[in-house]
Amino acid sequence: MKTLCALLLALTSVAPCFAQNKEDDRMKESYQVMKEILGMPESIPKDLLDKAECIVIYPSVKKAAFIVGGSYGRGVITCRKGEDFNGPWSAPAMYALEGGSFGFQIGAQATDFVLLVMNESGANSVMSSKVKLGADASAAAGPKGRSTSAETDIVMKAEILSYSRAQGLFAGVSLAGSTLRSDDGANKTVYGREISAKEIVREGKVKPPSAASGLLALLNKVSPRHAKS
Repeated sequence: MKTLCALLLALTSVAPCFAQNKEDDRMKESYQVMKEILGMPESIPKDLLDKAECIVIYPSVKKAAFIVGGSYGRGVITCRKGEDFNGPWSAPAMYALEGGSFGFQIGAQATDFVLLVMNESGANSVMSSKVKLGADASAAAGPKGRSTSAETDIVMKAEILSYSRAQGLFAGVSLAGSTLRSDDGANKTVYGREISAKEIVREGKVKPPSAASGLLALLNKVSPRHAKS
């Protein structure tokens, strides 16, 4: 009986550590995805990155075989701090991606996704409990290329621009029909209490965890100032 109790106690103490390590890995993988994408010759246009108010990164999204055409991913969101989105990038909140429309594009292999939230309306939508792209928030495939003009009707009107990278190929991709939501359980693991994504990224109620230092340093280096649309 004593042996069983000791084993149960050991397991309960290991579980939180495992969860924390998993979320730390998520933040570090998000940094790696952004670093590699921003280092590509045909990357996210600098003017779009500077105009973005929030960035959502989903590393290694895989097709869910048990849902026809469905996919599920876990990533992070960070927003520029300050009332007018004119401050440095915030501590990240953990976010989930669920959808069906892009499942067949992915196939069996993992795909990285990066979403730029381009205005306050889009940021408010994403901060809601659950947002469906194309319905609750307008979304479009983002243009790429450092010299690409971002002044197109699609880009100007979209609240969210989305990109994908699979097998080294980077391109704009439509995520219409998929949903974004706060990963509340993961946020509790990272920050040690029940806390909303809005409290993390907009109200600045927590300090960034050390695992997010690489991602935030990268974003503050490549896009330190917000360029108003």
